[in-house]
Amino acid sequence: QVQLVESGGGLVQPGGSLRLSCAASGSIFSINAMDWYRQAPGKQRELVAGFTSGGTTNYADSVKGRFTISRDNAKNTVYLQMNSLKPEDTAVYYCYAKVRIRAYSTAEYDYWGQGTQVTVSS
Repeated sequence: QVQLVESGGGLVQPGGSLRLSCAASGSIFSINAMDWYRQAPGKQRELVAGFTSGGTTNYADSVKGRFTISRDNAKNTVYLQMNSLKPEDTAVYYCYAKVRIRAYSTAEYDYWGQGTQVTVSS
């Protein structure tokens, strides 16, 4: 089993910053994707930031220039630095990972974290 544990959410004023972390643990052979999603009340879950298969980053248009995704492969951890936060960034942020759990199988499995609330309000 694989667990994703997020941290770093909270309440911040508009224009402020937060840094989210997501650490993966458990039966991990390799992590082939590790992304951040968010879901605001009444809206569908959307991709905020992630890494392409080639290792480059991609962002939702709404966060480009403000958010930065990074990862530490040795720690199986992904980060999301969020700057210049806006009220419309308010949502539950979820970490997602696509994990290969066995060396002898190429099967990949999807895992989600429990979510961390980010609220941007004055």
